[in-house]
Amino acid sequence: MSVTIAIGDIHGCLAELDSLLDIIRLAYDGGTLVFLGDYVDRGPDSAGVVDRVMAGPQTKNWRWVALMGNHERMMLDALAGADREGFWLRNGGEETLQSYRGEVPEAHRLWLANRPQIHVDVFRIFAHAGLDRGRPLEDQEENTLLWRRPKPEDDHGEFFGRHLCHGHTPRDENPVTRGARSNIDSGCVFGDRLTAAVFDDAVPGGPTRFINISSRYRWTG
Repeated sequence: MSVTIAIGDIHGCLAELDSLLDIIRLAYDGGTLVFLGDYVDRGPDSAGVVDRVMAGPQTKNWRWVALMGNHERMMLDALAGADREGFWLRNGGEETLQSYRGEVPEAHRLWLANRPQIHVDVFRIFAHAGLDRGRPLEDQEENTLLWRRPKPEDDHGEFFGRHLCHGHTPRDENPVTRGARSNIDSGCVFGDRLTAAVFDDAVPGGPTRFINISSRYRWTG
């Protein structure tokens, strides 16, 4: 079975990410791994998470796709001097800078700045936050892809004939599939779980299973 596996918001939780990747490697011979963004902020080792995802798969049987999240955008804007109110620092940026010992390497900045905001295959769409079905798929706005919160109408109908998998909005019930939408932000950095959603590439629709790793960390702000 050819699979695509999506991983939800990591937020600096490197130990949980490593455990999840170990399980995936043991369970599947290869496929596509889609990271839904939010590698940084709030958790204990944002620098380590970015290093790990930047390094890519250890075998040729895997392809990794790393999307941008809103926290990467906040971080890049702040590092460019566009966060005069300290919004990024209040939302986990302080922990990120601590993990980098005060200085984010240029290689990390460039890699984060070049992350795609959407990944589309035959049966699925992957984005950090969501989609606007009122706009063409090829003309989605960054604010929607990185910041949208689910709305009641998102639980009904398809997304351009596909299933949408996203993170960004942590809830106690996650991971959950409603209609043609799966939300896999399970609040790892808040003491809950890090989730991967497994999709069969030959079958349309939602995940065939979820893989969850319990968090060892809780961010309290």
